[in-house]
Amino acid sequence: MTDFATISDAPRSDNPALLESLAADLTAINYTVDGVAGLLGDQANQALGRDQTVPAALELKGNTEPLAVVVRLWLLAENVTPGALAKALPTIGLDNLAALGLIESAHDSALLRAAVDLRPYGWPAATPGEKDTELWVASDLGAHQRPGVLRKDHVLGIGQASLTLAQSTIRRVVGRALDLGTGCGIQAFHLLHHASSVVATDISARALAFTRFNLMLNAGALGLTTADFDPENPHARISLRLGSLLEPVAGERFDLVVSNPPFVITPRHRGERSAEQFTYRDGGMAGDAIVETLVRELPSVLTPGGLAQMLGNWEITESDPDDADSSLEWAARPRQWVQDGVQAWFIQREQVSPGGYAETWLQDASQGRDQQAYADAYEDYLLDFASRKVAGIGFGYILLRRPETQTGEAFSSSTRFEEILYPIEQPVGPHLAAALEREQWLDSHESILDEYLTVAEDVTEERHQKPGAEHPGVILLRQGAGLRRTNLLSTELAGFVSASDGELSVGALIGALATLLERDDEEFASSLHAEVRNLVRDGFLLPAD
Repeated sequence: MTDFATISDAPRSDNPALLESLAADLTAINYTVDGVAGLLGDQANQALGRDQTVPAALELKGNTEPLAVVVRLWLLAENVTPGALAKALPTIGLDNLAALGLIESAHDSALLRAAVDLRPYGWPAATPGEKDTELWVASDLGAHQRPGVLRKDHVLGIGQASLTLAQSTIRRVVGRALDLGTGCGIQAFHLLHHASSVVATDISARALAFTRFNLMLNAGALGLTTADFDPENPHARISLRLGSLLEPVAGERFDLVVSNPPFVITPRHRGERSAEQFTYRDGGMAGDAIVETLVRELPSVLTPGGLAQMLGNWEITESDPDDADSSLEWAARPRQWVQDGVQAWFIQREQVSPGGYAETWLQDASQGRDQQAYADAYEDYLLDFASRKVAGIGFGYILLRRPETQTGEAFSSSTRFEEILYPIEQPVGPHLAAALEREQWLDSHESILDEYLTVAEDVTEERHQKPGAEHPGVILLRQGAGLRRTNLLSTELAGFVSASDGELSVGALIGALATLLERDDEEFASSLHAEVRNLVRDGFLLPAD
């Protein structure tokens, strides 16, 4: 069994007492999200969130106060004097910091430098009266902190993708949860707050070593004890497993699976071996194969009613010129991955060209520093995409749900693909949870004619008409919260929404509108009933209490 506590080139986590001392020192100098923000000021702190370190460096220039020294060391990757660091972290001491693998001697200098990125992370309490969660997270230094191409087994820190997944995860209380591709452990930290036990897997032993260090450093805040790190303890709340995809959990079942997998589509360079690829980005699989594999296989490890939530990229191939429906071209490949009887929901949040995609990820790995290497890698990307007739690459959320029963009950929207490119409310997880509850309500009501509906609190209506026109030409219904959708209304649907105050049933309102508009045909009633169901599904209308 791999000992993740002492993996080389990763922080050591085999001495709990040292980690307790480090946590005490960091707490004493207020090395927290709010503490750093207050030290830097809004502009420099926001820039740091974009991986721009210069404003923070200018703000802290010459500042030798304890918090400033630690920020300069681990966030800005600046060299610091041993005396200043010893003063900032007096309990643990410099020798122990080096022994843990957190600092090292700067080359040709008496100064010290960071061996890792160690930064504060946290989130507000879910309910009034609870304490905010404040943690520290170690990861490898990024390209903006240390010049040069990243190592192939680079361990990512708190990036935009990991934050996006954390904000979109549905936080219901569950029994067993799986964090597949844990990286430095961000998703596992969140899961421990609402799951009885968590399994965290990764293809990289270094990543699991970082995860173990982070869990040990934050054991108190996460409610973990020494027994929880014992692999022989059947009641341990956290289990770290080494392996690819679902291999480490074969035959097991989970109520919730979250995954920020290495989904980046990376071409195979000429003569390149798999060991030379960035495992944190594509996991050794070509194209969008890793996302396809997970979409196909994740439902097999879910308990009945269990959920899987992940992020992913998918290739968008050139469309058929004879295809009249081009609005959902991006969903063509993902649609093929969804297995029968599985509820799937894809939300595309971004779509880029092959060239734009190449530029993003070559910059991410700092491969742009060598112009010839950059040009060769860029060409590899374009040739790779062209070989599969890829016209674009999509990115977004994926939610999968296993049926409550083994027979596979029908869903009102068993597969759903929508594109939302504008900003949405964060965290969006509670709104996704509410959407699933509404779909389950619709599944249990084949007809809602006898039900009573009201307009959601965040919904507003807009009417647009040309000057002098008697009636509006466009009527829009907008959501102010959640996914912030906009729905174009017909005259009859606008009338229905205006009258939805919970006083009359759906059937009664449809009947009244049919009489008013002189449309007593069955097609009118059936069509309006379907449109009303869609408004319930999207959260514009809600079942009355």
